Amino acid sequence: MTPFSEAVEGLATDVHLPDGDGPFPTVLVRTPYDRARYRAEARGWARHGFAAAVQDVRGRFASPGEWHPYQNEAADGAATVRWIRRQPWSDGRIVAVGASYAAHCALVLAFDAPGGARPDAVVAAVPALGAAETAREPSGVERLLTRAGWWAAHGDRRDSDESALDKALAADPGLLTHLPLTGLPERLGRSLPSWAALWRHRERGRLVSRVAHADVPLLAVGGHHDHFTEDTVELWRAWGGPSARLLLGPWGHGLVTAPGPDAGPAHRVSLGELYVRWVRRALAGELAQGRHGAVALGGGNLWLPADAHGEPRTQRLRLLHGSAFTADPDRPVRSDDLTVPTVPTGGPPDRCVLVTPPLPRPLDVVGPVRVRLRATAHTPSADWAARLVALTPEGRAEGLAVGVVRREEPAGRETELTVELGRLARRLPAGSRLRLEIAGHHFPAHARNPHTGDDPVTADRLIPSGRAVDPRSVALRLPVLTSRPTPTDPAKEILR
Repeated sequence: MTPFSEAVEGLATDVHLPDGDGPFPTVLVRTPYDRARYRAEARGWARHGFAAAVQDVRGRFASPGEWHPYQNEAADGAATVRWIRRQPWSDGRIVAVGASYAAHCALVLAFDAPGGARPDAVVAAVPALGAAETAREPSGVERLLTRAGWWAAHGDRRDSDESALDKALAADPGLLTHLPLTGLPERLGRSLPSWAALWRHRERGRLVSRVAHADVPLLAVGGHHDHFTEDTVELWRAWGGPSARLLLGPWGHGLVTAPGPDAGPAHRVSLGELYVRWVRRALAGELAQGRHGAVALGGGNLWLPADAHGEPRTQRLRLLHGSAFTADPDRPVRSDDLTVPTVPTGGPPDRCVLVTPPLPRPLDVVGPVRVRLRATAHTPSADWAARLVALTPEGRAEGLAVGVVRREEPAGRETELTVELGRLARRLPAGSRLRLEIAGHHFPAHARNPHTGDDPVTADRLIPSGRAVDPRSVALRLPVLTSRPTPTDPAKEILR
């Protein structure tokens, strides 16, 4: 293998070539996370006969310029593709590969770059599609903790400090409670001019609306415990190329290095080997047309075809407490605490809690989960967070799904609402119970609604919000497989 470095359009780029005579197909990775961290991956591609080009995006690490997330990637990527195709070691075929922000870099080449600068295939893992998608839930509610962590680590700086937020929280555990949230950079002790600008991005779906124009194969990889799960699935569904493949496992944002509690031995997939095999078939034109893929059944140690869906079923719930509760921003329901919620002595509950009876038999839940209810808020603005928790027969509490919606209603008016909790692919063993919590906050994963109608990011005043839930109206809709699931081999579905 022959490694060397180049300044491509001024951007620092490492190239690893296979042994032997070329020319070779090329894998291109454009990243803000330091190209030096990808040397092992690049060597792996080279061992399998691919040239591997890894580039620091503009303004990051060794690449000059200013770092403006999501702004320059299509143009810079297109210039890099054109440069690769002019090299004597390139046979002209290029696959754009990336995870998280690097997946965005790969994707925009497939439809934003001019025709001669587009890749021949795309591998996009846990894709961070754009600023609006990363900053907010589909309902518009702000994702606070992940964005604060990312901006503290990578925002407005040439290098990265992955532990920046952890260190700041160790020094000030109440860091994210201080108002306004736009003041976070000062509390971190450094300049972050793009932090406030992030929250002006509200229009989701711009990238997905364009992927219908893509004309190359796609492999989309995600995890059920990743915050971009729905975006990954939507990308796969909307892709306009000749073939689209989906691999969705019981993993977090780190994929196989971040397995969830429901991961089993069958879910230990070698992604690198699978990528190589898929890329070879994609470049050879050997993939069948259409959308295919595999979804892991968490807790079931098997894989299902990506188009498997259960039939909606309403689960019976019993109210434990909190049909009337107070959403108090000074004591919000925490996203990082799954302990049994109790009614505080001398005070109102902070959430409505309902439970199901123990399941008489195992349930395979595959598909989107939603909650419908009638409820009242005594403030003009209110967030409604619904969290579904599995209580295992062994006594453990495991978070299954969360959804948050924001409603603007006249204070005191009862309203009907639906909270989408995202997608599950999970086997629930017999004897499990489901706990449904309905609250006004899910903090610090999400910013606290100030309940005044002000923007949660710029608000400097928070007030409590009285809530009432009609427990008879609460309907938990689970997509349940009605017959024994038909397993599949993930490699077979990805490579078909």
